[in-house]
Amino acid sequence: MSVATSLIEDALAPAETLYQFDETPLLARQRQQESNARSYPRRIPLALKRAKGIYVEDVEGRRFIDCLAGAGTLALGHNHPVVIQAIQQVLSDELPLHTLDLTTPVKDQFVQDLFGVLPSELAREAKIQFCGPTGTDAVEAALKLVRTATGRSTVLSFQGGYHGMSQGALSLMGSLGPKKPLGALLSNGVQFLPFPYDYRCPFGLGGAEGVRVNLHYLENLLNDPEAGVLLPAAVIVEVVQGEGGVIPADLDWLRGLRRITEQAGVALIVDEIQSGFGRTGKMFAFEHAGIIPDVVVMSKAIGGSLPLAVVVYRDWLDTWLPGAHAGTFRGNQMAMAAGSAVMRYLKDHDLAGHAAAMGERLGEHLRILQRDFPHLGDIRGRGLMLGVELVDPTGTPDSQGHPPVHRQLAPLVQRECLKRGLILELGGRHGSVVRFLPPLVITAAEVDQVAEIFGRALAAAVASV
Repeated sequence: MSVATSLIEDALAPAETLYQFDETPLLARQRQQESNARSYPRRIPLALKRAKGIYVEDVEGRRFIDCLAGAGTLALGHNHPVVIQAIQQVLSDELPLHTLDLTTPVKDQFVQDLFGVLPSELAREAKIQFCGPTGTDAVEAALKLVRTATGRSTVLSFQGGYHGMSQGALSLMGSLGPKKPLGALLSNGVQFLPFPYDYRCPFGLGGAEGVRVNLHYLENLLNDPEAGVLLPAAVIVEVVQGEGGVIPADLDWLRGLRRITEQAGVALIVDEIQSGFGRTGKMFAFEHAGIIPDVVVMSKAIGGSLPLAVVVYRDWLDTWLPGAHAGTFRGNQMAMAAGSAVMRYLKDHDLAGHAAAMGERLGEHLRILQRDFPHLGDIRGRGLMLGVELVDPTGTPDSQGHPPVHRQLAPLVQRECLKRGLILELGGRHGSVVRFLPPLVITAAEVDQVAEIFGRALAAAVASV
């Protein structure tokens, strides 16, 4: 009996206990009173009341493994003791909770801790700007920074990229869905480039040849006087595209990107909002390629589960004037204290190394499932930032020989996982990629449990289509 046959029979067995999701009073009020723009509750209809580690519990007393983790915010999971202690210390010491950009011992310690986890070559010349407490605002600050320093306005972004939902940041987004209702965006001068999406290479090549052609295209764009694109202020990139489908950039491509931008005098902005702080198996995802960006945008895990966002950049860019970027809540002291605690814990316990090992373990489980489920088209990512692109094995292959995405299967898998106590999110083209973003403290036994639940959910979903 194959793994697939066994899992399908088990998944359909009447003895299996599955959660049902009838609308509770809390969910009904949320539906009635919250904006139509709400998103997660539509796919994950839960009302949560407590959480610890990698687990959350809803108001019905049901327990779930959280492999969404605040979209990667919860590096240490829910309510980790070092985070709770740091927050309580701020409160018990009666420290100021709101300071704009005035300094405090907590803020100074946070900066020293952050610079201490940066590559030394970047830390030696680093400047930091505290932003409004969202990654989107940090992206907006980065755009102002590079445009001011270079005197140029064009920015190059990548297909599939995600950098936030404000109108300036939205102009950098590859996904068309959020843009269509808005018409013209406030920010202009953005040009999109093909991302090295190996499984579905925009040049139909893939592998080393796809990388070579991609870099040649970029280099030609920046150097051809007839290219039609003004020399940009910056190129912005995610080393691992998150919302775009957990697509890791080839490391040779990243090194080529850094070489080309440096030679052209174009700032390289790396968006580490989701991939930073150990998530990919290194403290920062760009470290896998051994490059030093000009600008690094950070949020999510940096605040230890509380809102915080910063831009760190090389000092040659520090030409903007006082007040060029501000935000009332850029002095969140509890977030800085919690962020310092998280950074120290990450270093002391080598959670980046642990994330690499656990990511490899989960990836191996998924590759075993792939042998029996051809619907698992591509398994990819780095560390504990993994994605599985679901495909229709009966569909017509593309130019690279890969079957088309399965638009119906991914939401079914997500729903079947939730029924079995596992929270996962989707992403990628047509929402066809199942994403794994568990807290970095997940254990080997818990990884095995996640893979087992996913396998049963996949079997049930496949059997229903």
